[in-house]
Amino acid sequence: MGISYVEFEDEAGITRRYRKHVNGRGLVATTAKVDPTAFVDPKAYVDPGAEVQRAAQIGPGAWIEGDAIVAERAVIGVNAHIGRRAVIGRNAVIGPYATVGENARVQNGARVPRETTIAAGDEYHASTQDLRRLGLAA
Repeated sequence: MGISYVEFEDEAGITRRYRKHVNGRGLVATTAKVDPTAFVDPKAYVDPGAEVQRAAQIGPGAWIEGDAIVAERAVIGVNAHIGRRAVIGRNAVIGPYATVGENARVQNGARVPRETTIAAGDEYHASTQDLRRLGLAA
């Protein structure tokens, strides 16, 4: 099977090309970096310049905007939106319908609840319970 591409015109009128990711068949911009072990749902999008690292999971309807980073083993929930240049830490979980604003940061191991909005530039910290779940807190 050959590589299939889909093209979209962005809000600035620039045509962007996306390909189907090998693991999950989600749409990944040709200039994004997505590890082959990451899962990108067929209804998810990863925009130009974004990076999705090893074993991360991008759920149905999720949108990773340009230059955002989703670190190792992070989980992005159903219809979650990760803004431009946002950083999602290792083992973090972004709940369904949550929004992480532009330039925001979610710490390693943090769990962002469903429908939560993290404002642009804010940092969301992992709770003690989140860290215990990962064996990182006493």
